[in-house]
Amino acid sequence: MEKERKTFKDKEHKLDKEQITSTDKKEKFYTYKDNDFIFEINEKIDTYNSFEEMCLKDDLIKGIHAYGFTRPSAIQKRAIVPIIKGRDIIIQSQSGTGKTCVFSVGAIQSVDVMLRDPQILILSPTRELAEQTQKVISALGDYLKVKVIRCTGGTSVEEDIKSLNHGVHIISGTPGRVYDMIQRKDLKTKSIKMLVIDEADEMLRHGFKNQVYDIYRYLPYSIQNVVVSATLPPEVLELTMKFMNKSNVKILVKREELSLDEIKQFYVPVEKEEYKFSTLCDLYDSITITQAVIFCNTKKTVEKLTKMMREQHFTVSSMHGDMKQKERDAIMNDFRSGKSRVLITTDIWGRGIDVQQVSLVVNYDLPLNKENYIHRIGRSGRYGRKGVAINFVKEGDDERSLKEIEKYYSIKVEGLPEDIADLV
Repeated sequence: MEKERKTFKDKEHKLDKEQITSTDKKEKFYTYKDNDFIFEINEKIDTYNSFEEMCLKDDLIKGIHAYGFTRPSAIQKRAIVPIIKGRDIIIQSQSGTGKTCVFSVGAIQSVDVMLRDPQILILSPTRELAEQTQKVISALGDYLKVKVIRCTGGTSVEEDIKSLNHGVHIISGTPGRVYDMIQRKDLKTKSIKMLVIDEADEMLRHGFKNQVYDIYRYLPYSIQNVVVSATLPPEVLELTMKFMNKSNVKILVKREELSLDEIKQFYVPVEKEEYKFSTLCDLYDSITITQAVIFCNTKKTVEKLTKMMREQHFTVSSMHGDMKQKERDAIMNDFRSGKSRVLITTDIWGRGIDVQQVSLVVNYDLPLNKENYIHRIGRSGRYGRKGVAINFVKEGDDERSLKEIEKYYSIKVEGLPEDIADLV
């Protein structure tokens, strides 16, 4: 293991000294269209129109059908088999197109259930997303008795150690707790053969990036890498080249396809910050929704808005990163079950969380990062369902930010129509 870590460090050190340039211009990409879904792949790969054609384990196919998947989505038709074949792969596809199923099926198929050591490591930026991934894999792999655990902060270290010692095949976790378990020598890495980095644009930026690299140094040198996200800016794509095999597969949705056609997007002009609340109340009174998510940029705004809404006798729940894990879990469970219909939250809820009945997303604050826009509005319109996103836009900076979002995604966000109640 020491030798493997040293080898990776040498490799990383060399890459840090080199000028890393995008390979996209040098690579030949093939363009495919599948049900109005346009994406590019850097090599010709086979398409599988059913899960049976992928030669999956019989008990895995039973788990897939029991979970409710009947036919693979466009991305699943092309990305699952390369993972099973052990290829390094970069998957960039719209929110709600089934990326979690892609790497979950690939991971389960690759597991040796007779070996009770960790074999697959999946890293996510939030506890909620790690938990959701754990539940999906547990359901899909139920007939195979695949053991998957969540390894995240905010939970008992002792319980994690106990779970690891009892034997596990797949770990779904956040970088901080996973690295801690490795450092404690409770998470053995010698049998890990696949690393999945979910929401990679978030994971390979800022504080997460160093944590991911720290973990990577403890993994076998021959590790298979699966990188997944709805958005992959060029600078993040270049970073993945530090650890991806040169013969990797890239499946990338064209940026102009990222607008999520099934989600109608509107804006409401707001002169001042203090006018947002009355605008939200008017909106709330005028439409009937199944479930909605309201995004704010800060914990302070979430708490303030929640307090004001409750004072006006609106039933809302709220969540942000500073809450204790048990409280966050309870809020998530209430929202998933439909007991809570409106959730006010920060971007902690903007990535990958799937609640199928969400029909409306309100950006009370426009996201500070334009890549997060697609993640936020993607909480509605899951798996081709209709959805509506409404953006509150103040004069000045917000207007400029909206123009940047429109340019980045090649979209046009229209003013809110009078018949909005008919659209939600």
